[in-house]
Amino acid sequence: MSSALKILPPIEPLANKLASAVKLPKPLVISFVRKEVTSWRKQLLAGVESSRDAIELDIEQNLHAFAVSRLQPVINGTGVLIHTNLGRSPLGKTAAAALEKIATGYSNLEFNLPEGTRGKRAGYLETALACLVNAEAATAVNNCAAALVLILRHLCEGEKNEVIVSRSELVEIGGGFRIPEILETSGAKLVEVGATNKTHLADYAKAVTPNTALILKVHRSNFYIEGFTSEPDISELSTLCKEHDIPLVEDIGSGAVMNTDELAPIDHEPTPQEALTKGVDLICFSGDKLLGGPQSGIIAGRADLISGVKKEPFFRAVRCDKLILAVLQESIDEYLRTQANPTETDVPNLKALAMSPELLKERAKAIIESVGNLTKGELSIIESIATTGGGTMPRSQIPSMAIKITPTGISLNKLGKLLRIGSPAIVGYTQEKHLLLDLRTIFDWQDALVAQRLKEVLA
Repeated sequence: MSSALKILPPIEPLANKLASAVKLPKPLVISFVRKEVTSWRKQLLAGVESSRDAIELDIEQNLHAFAVSRLQPVINGTGVLIHTNLGRSPLGKTAAAALEKIATGYSNLEFNLPEGTRGKRAGYLETALACLVNAEAATAVNNCAAALVLILRHLCEGEKNEVIVSRSELVEIGGGFRIPEILETSGAKLVEVGATNKTHLADYAKAVTPNTALILKVHRSNFYIEGFTSEPDISELSTLCKEHDIPLVEDIGSGAVMNTDELAPIDHEPTPQEALTKGVDLICFSGDKLLGGPQSGIIAGRADLISGVKKEPFFRAVRCDKLILAVLQESIDEYLRTQANPTETDVPNLKALAMSPELLKERAKAIIESVGNLTKGELSIIESIATTGGGTMPRSQIPSMAIKITPTGISLNKLGKLLRIGSPAIVGYTQEKHLLLDLRTIFDWQDALVAQRLKEVLA
């Protein structure tokens, strides 16, 4: 054995020492330490100089970084309501309670209780969804991209596979996925019409051929075009599609089923109800963005088309499991219960949108008073701007309030890291030489936790 390798710590004793500190399963800690020691062995043989203490410290730090990568609750102080990196939209308490009940026991997932026979999967949910968006029928799959692929696979058959899309709507959604690539995956042939800023009804009409399967509209939910622009109204496209006996499909993306402009001083986001009223035959949208449910994709519209979509073999590959169905069912029920008075909703994102800056300021004051005197920082309150996020409503600027932390005796980077790696983790954002925690995305029941963490880090 090389003399350099003698400084390597023994695996099991080191793993035993570290296991109690990180609260991870011991076999996982042993496996992690073994890989780290193997990596250090290669470095030492390559001539890297170190000591046993330094190696043990490095392994310990890497293990702690690995431990905090485990899925855990995070307090969102970024002011971004639908934060993709922080799990998108939070669930309401009633939806979360429903999840626990279904997850910890058996359920009537595919069982008809009155008859005692095999039942219809998601029958109640599909009826409630159709009721919510005023559609003939509806169903749900595991995400909106899957919903669009499923629709395209059903409507594109053989040579009749051309899908007409405006050039201004060839969007890229999250994760780098683009509409042309989604069409290609489904077996559809893309037919682009119009220009980036202008697409006319005549452009669509000229593109229709015997091989046209459908016209697809895609809501520009994550960007906007201003200036010299033009596009036909949905009702005009609907008339054109009826003349040629082809369906009109719209991906409206973000899934706002209530009037966003009535909840906050922001733009009106198109709703499924509006699209269907104007003559769209099938729509799809996300269940986990503005709707505030679990990750899912909802398809609604004509009953014959929904029936056909559900008969597709691919439908089984993207259908929702019992946990998603339980949460989505409860989320939809909550919307139906509170349609007449949205202020009574249990949906966190809707409550956050409607919260007044004055109320947020009072909460910020209470947090600062609870923290008391600090030795490593100063706290103050400033006006801020929150956003919807999640690839929705890019122009949304929601007046908000934030706690401004000015560190003294500790660097801004270290302050941010200490808040992120503690329990519970707190994520804010930097502005010049300050760290900001926006109250609009922090739940009121988390205020005491925020105050306690600030004491721990700055006192």
